[in-house]
Amino acid sequence: MKTDNSDVLPGARAVTRLPARDLERARRFYADRLGLTPVDERPGGLLYRCGDTEFVVFQSAGASPGTFTQMALQVDDIEAAVSELRRRGVVFEQVDLPGMRTRDDGIAEIEGNYPSKGARGERGAWFHDSEGNLLGIGQPVL
Repeated sequence: MKTDNSDVLPGARAVTRLPARDLERARRFYADRLGLTPVDERPGGLLYRCGDTEFVVFQSAGASPGTFTQMALQVDDIEAAVSELRRRGVVFEQVDLPGMRTRDDGIAEIEGNYPSKGARGERGAWFHDSEGNLLGIGQPVL
């Protein structure tokens, strides 16, 4: 008997997983720099919650190349977020790509960026975590 499984993935929930060569170093970075505490811990992994979303940092022998955004967090006030994270020691990347260049404040204007639902663009900033994962912060431009 064949079962129709066409709704298996559309009903799934996406969860980001970020590799860490040193899980304790990653824990300190996420606590000290980002102000995040794991909501659950298991051997080899830390579960974090931001708003109604979750992500995992897991022990890995591999490393991220850090050449593309692996996870982004959407904020209401990107200037305040960048300022506070800088105060905590986060170093933001300078980006100079066609259609996307960071200003002196480390924030880029991205016209028509698709993740911004119902927006005409997004403002973004990027930084690496302690494990080399490239993380982004975005604010929709309505």
